Amino acid sequence: MTQAIDSSNALFRLLPAMDSLLKISQVMSFIDRYGKPQVKAQLTQMLTAARSVIAKQGTLPAWCCDEAVLVSELEQLLENAGRHSLSPVINLSGTVLHTNLGRSQMCESAISAVTDVMRHPVPLEFDMGAGKRGHRDSRISELVHELTGAEACCVVNNNAAAVLLMLASVAPGKEVIVSRGELVEIGGAFRIPDIMAQAGCKLVEVGCTNRTHLKDYAGAITENTAAIMKVHTSNYHIAGFTKSVSEAELAGLCRDNGIGLISDLGSGALTELSRFGLASEPMPQQMLSDGVDLVSFSGDKLLGGPQAGLVVGKKALIDKLQSHPLKRALRCDKMVLSALEATLLEYRRPEQLDTVMPIFRKLSRPLGELQKLGQRLMLSCEDLQFGLQVTLETCHTQVGSGSQPDVLLESVALCFTPNSDSPQDSLTSLERHFKQQNIPVIGRLGAGKLWLDLRGSDDDTELAAALYTCLSSWREARVPSSALESDRQGEVAA
Repeated sequence: MTQAIDSSNALFRLLPAMDSLLKISQVMSFIDRYGKPQVKAQLTQMLTAARSVIAKQGTLPAWCCDEAVLVSELEQLLENAGRHSLSPVINLSGTVLHTNLGRSQMCESAISAVTDVMRHPVPLEFDMGAGKRGHRDSRISELVHELTGAEACCVVNNNAAAVLLMLASVAPGKEVIVSRGELVEIGGAFRIPDIMAQAGCKLVEVGCTNRTHLKDYAGAITENTAAIMKVHTSNYHIAGFTKSVSEAELAGLCRDNGIGLISDLGSGALTELSRFGLASEPMPQQMLSDGVDLVSFSGDKLLGGPQAGLVVGKKALIDKLQSHPLKRALRCDKMVLSALEATLLEYRRPEQLDTVMPIFRKLSRPLGELQKLGQRLMLSCEDLQFGLQVTLETCHTQVGSGSQPDVLLESVALCFTPNSDSPQDSLTSLERHFKQQNIPVIGRLGAGKLWLDLRGSDDDTELAAALYTCLSSWREARVPSSALESDRQGEVAA
């Protein structure tokens, strides 16, 4: 025991000092590139790990005895530490609007607009004509009026904020009537009752989960009622013995009783979705036409823009939202507003939306195209499928982010199954390998396979290159180096 302790102590004494490590010429070049604090932090991490190895295994890590190994490992640590967390991935998960992967991708005009406002001063709150302070929502309000007929628009940072501000502005300390079948919860524990409580409103529930009648709303109206609220159940569907009351019916009831009618539309769509093979969604312009006073919806879901919440409707009510103290806390910055403006401008040409908007381009892509893509990818990766069974399977794509939960689009997936009994070739290790690439490929696991839904492809050439790189590294990690060298020599000879 004493001998083992003495041996470990000797190894600890062999660990290089920080000062000596910082004087290595290549380490000094890293200091110029990454900064001394970051280099020292990574070297400290390496020394701490080395002490752990000595204590547990009684050996020195290889880098302690080989400067080249030291430099290589340090460089890798520095690169990893400097890598952006929000780096691009290829989303082949089968969910187009994936909340965890950033939801909507921007159209090129929005990307260009954001780049411009990041680079230059812009009249965010400056009226160029009058030469005085303006309002940051003015341009969006003009476009929304043009596209939906709404008198005005208020923009905040997401739809949850839009609902909160809408309730806090129109019904503080008052009652708001909602059908029990519409008390939704969305991801992140956003619940309508909780938002009402935060807004200072009193929730009045009417009807039953599956059936609510006009008389239920009428019977709940009191002198303290400020509004009736409709909530679009975009992330679930109630079928069977059901009854709900339309916005047009409720508008008449609200007018007769001098109260407001507001609506949380959730995802929100400004174009007819049936043209993309989806079910029709209620649109803000229709709701306003039916007599709804205020409608809220998201910018980063079916609209295809940046994360934002829009409240559209009567100007007198929108003015209340704009002057509420919460508005400043919830307002959008110049980048979001510029991206949203560019996105809305594309809606002036609805016939081109499936070309310029990434979400609609994916949803409208013909199944035959995806099948041909899958066949090409199968052929290009044929020699790299070591230890894998690769098949082309039919599958279904969902829209995602609480949009159209019961609508699935036909698609095609490349499916990978490890055919080795080795633990390193498990399905989870294969999925991890795909996610650890320079451009991670995100699929989904199911039925003992890793599924890569090709409807998620943005750039087929980039996807082919990413798959080739991924499968090449998978093969190299499993084929003996002598066999790989023999293959390379054969390729050169050919």
